[in-house]
Amino acid sequence: MIDRINVFAARLNFGRMIGIGFQVRHGEDKVLYAEALTFSGPADIGECVPFAPAVTLDQTSAQQLMDELWRCGLRPSEGTGSAGSLAATERHLEDMRSIAFGMLPAPVEMPKRGGQR
Repeated sequence: MIDRINVFAARLNFGRMIGIGFQVRHGEDKVLYAEALTFSGPADIGECVPFAPAVTLDQTSAQQLMDELWRCGLRPSEGTGSAGSLAATERHLEDMRSIAFGMLPAPVEMPKRGGQR
C-alpha cells in the first residue's frame, strides 16, 4: 500500500515546459518513482471511453502538486478561489464605496461670483 505520493515539479526546456515527478517511500531507505506516462487507444473521437485517472492523489499530495506548480510560476487563470481572493476584495471595496458615497451628503451647487447663476 502506498502511504502518500510525493510530488515534484520543475521548469524544463528553458522554462517552456514543466516536468512533474512522483515518488513514494519504499521501506526505510528506498523510494519508488513514477516513469513516463503512457497513453492507451486509439479511440474514435466522440467514442465513450471509460474514465480511468492517470494518477490518484490524496488531499496532501494534491496540495503538494498545486504548491509545486505555484513555485514554478503557474497561477490560476480564472482568478477565483482562495488563490484568487482579489475578486472578493474588489467586490468588498465596491460595497464599501457604495456605503461611503451613500452616506455623503449630495453636492450643493454654489452660486457663482458676481451674483451670476
